[in-house]
Amino acid sequence: MFEIINNTKENIVEIKDIEHVLELAIQNQKLENVEFNIILVDNSYIHKLNQEYRHIDRETDVISFALEDTKDIIYDNYRLLGDIYISVEKAKEQAITYGHSLKREICFLALHGFLHLLGYDHMTKEDEKVMFELQEDILYEAGITE
Repeated sequence: MFEIINNTKENIVEIKDIEHVLELAIQNQKLENVEFNIILVDNSYIHKLNQEYRHIDRETDVISFALEDTKDIIYDNYRLLGDIYISVEKAKEQAITYGHSLKREICFLALHGFLHLLGYDHMTKEDEKVMFELQEDILYEAGITE
C-alpha cells in the first residue's frame, strides 16, 4: 500500500502512471504488505531536505528516506519502507534535458526512489548495472519508453 501526496500547486496528471509503475515494481519484487509514501514537492522544498539531511546545498530530483536502514520496521502487519520525495520542477527540467516525456521522468524517479527504499544502490558499477536494468525492465513492462 502506498500513497502519492501532491504538495505542489500543480495538477500532476502522471499520478496514475506512477501508481501503475509502482504496482508493477511491488509485483516484480514479490512484496506483500508494504507501506510507503511518494511526496511530490517543488525545488525549494527538496533543496531544504537535501541541505538538512545530506548537507548538499542545491535541489535534487529525488530523495528516499528508508526506514529499514537498520532493521525491518513492521507496524500492524505492514512493512514500513519509508518516504520518497520527488521534485516535480526538477523532473520537468530533466525530461527536457534528456529528451523524453515528463511521464517517463517522474515514473523513473518514483521507481528509482522505491528501489532505494528496498536497499538497491548504484555506488559501484555492478550495483548500478543491476539497479538500472531493473528500472528499465519495469518501465518497459509498464509501457513507459519515451
